[in-house]
Amino acid sequence: MTARPLPGAPVADALLARVAGRVSALPQAPRLALVRVGEDPASVSYVRSKDKKAHQVGLQSEVFALPESTSQTELLALLDRLNADVAVSGILVQLPLPPHISEEAVLLAVDPAKDVDGFHPYNVAQMWAGRAALNPCTPAGILELLDFYAVPVAGQRAVVVGRSEIVGRPMAAMLLARDATVTIAHSRTADLAAVTREADLVVVAVGRPHFLTPDMVKPGATVIDVGINRIEVEGKGKIVGDVHPDVAQVAGGLTPVPGGVGLLTVAQLMANTVTAAELVQDRG
Repeated sequence: MTARPLPGAPVADALLARVAGRVSALPQAPRLALVRVGEDPASVSYVRSKDKKAHQVGLQSEVFALPESTSQTELLALLDRLNADVAVSGILVQLPLPPHISEEAVLLAVDPAKDVDGFHPYNVAQMWAGRAALNPCTPAGILELLDFYAVPVAGQRAVVVGRSEIVGRPMAAMLLARDATVTIAHSRTADLAAVTREADLVVVAVGRPHFLTPDMVKPGATVIDVGINRIEVEGKGKIVGDVHPDVAQVAGGLTPVPGGVGLLTVAQLMANTVTAAELVQDRG
């Protein structure tokens, strides 16, 4: 058996095409505010990519690049202005932030109606209640991928390996809302391999290269690899996932790294921005 590849590019393209259509149906293009503090190379790259993608689908986008020395008070004041600006539909604060700024305080300061990352406690509560409109982008993108490839979810046993607030926990909530039977596993799960072998669907988001090995996978299961790890191979840098390549010999379907889930996160951010604008229009 060789796993069916589940690349993210066709899914992202289809999602972005729908987003562009929704943008054109609005009286005014939604505006996305992208806030970055400092010059961390990864953050600079991520924000540039998000800004470029926003313009490609017809959104308005503005980058607020603040110096590393920006105080928490100054950042919160900017967020207050963006919250109050009716022309701004979505706000994203790129993480991580410098050590002197509280990420929790910043995330709490974003208006939940403009929280296109889906991290505000209000949106998290709505998600667990099955009523969320703005869900975290990576797990929401994974649902898009599962739908695109017609991977069954309802009635399936799903194991999410990893319990982060960004991927693991919201992924479990979304799969539960789709009528899967869900287990959240983590570093302290006893006999983790026995748990994952019971799953029809495994989502791995632990940030450890090649963590999930073939002996941990039920034959024919669908495996979603969220990991993006940089390792050295023969003196050269290489991007690998949390899933060992040999899992492809056991699984029924497997997302690649790179070229898998990562492509969907930005696409879902664009979708969330349009959703935020549509909700405001509906309330108006």
